[in-house]
Amino acid sequence: MKNSYLNLVGLAFRAGKCSLGEDAILKDIRARRAVLILLARDIGPQTKKKLTDKCKTYKIPYAIVDDRETLSNAIGKTQRVAVAILDAGFAAKIKTLLGE
Repeated sequence: MKNSYLNLVGLAFRAGKCSLGEDAILKDIRARRAVLILLARDIGPQTKKKLTDKCKTYKIPYAIVDDRETLSNAIGKTQRVAVAILDAGFAAKIKTLLGE
């Protein structure tokens, strides 16, 4: 089941429906473009607090997923600890695959 959500994250990234990087994700949360935030299990404590607090403030759902290496491999980039999904369809399917 885990591979399915990773495949979907990769597909969303290739479709241009993701944003990467702390600053871009925070900007998308503030603009209410982000629909779902995926955080790596091994994200740094300060980054995790900043992103989760912002998600709670703006009522954006987030999920703690696999480690940074697995998440990075899914999108074909290196050392990515957070991914913002910008499309409601992708976000809904990813949430069901994660069992939320």
